Amino acid sequence: MKLNTARVWMGGIAGGIAWNAWSFFIAMRQGPFYTAMQKQGLFLKESRYPFFIGHWIGLIFVMSILIAYLYAWSRATAGAGPKTALKIGMLVGLCAGVPGNFAQAAWSPVPRILPLGWMLDLWGGAMLAALVAGFLYKE
Repeated sequence: MKLNTARVWMGGIAGGIAWNAWSFFIAMRQGPFYTAMQKQGLFLKESRYPFFIGHWIGLIFVMSILIAYLYAWSRATAGAGPKTALKIGMLVGLCAGVPGNFAQAAWSPVPRILPLGWMLDLWGGAMLAALVAGFLYKE
């Protein structure tokens, strides 16, 4: 079976838009915590990497496209539809969002709401991106 790569890319890009919107929502909710942590000296006032936000947005698009590929590849064995897409998103989001943020919650001096938000950003965003990609993918 040949993949419809145009639809994979379309789903990945659309999923990336949805995930970036979700990420923006989470970041806006956590903004006051970022400011407070900067004032306390626990966060840097400026990123070590120039144009961090642009890089973050790009990484989310790359991950969304990879999720779209995972969904397309899994349709043959797991079946097409939102259930499979959600499973793919949950697995990727779990791997991307939980271990590192669990460690941050355990060892970092910042409030646990920050790692919780970061985890929800990655886990929820991956599920959202997978659902969007699954909705748009057609053979």
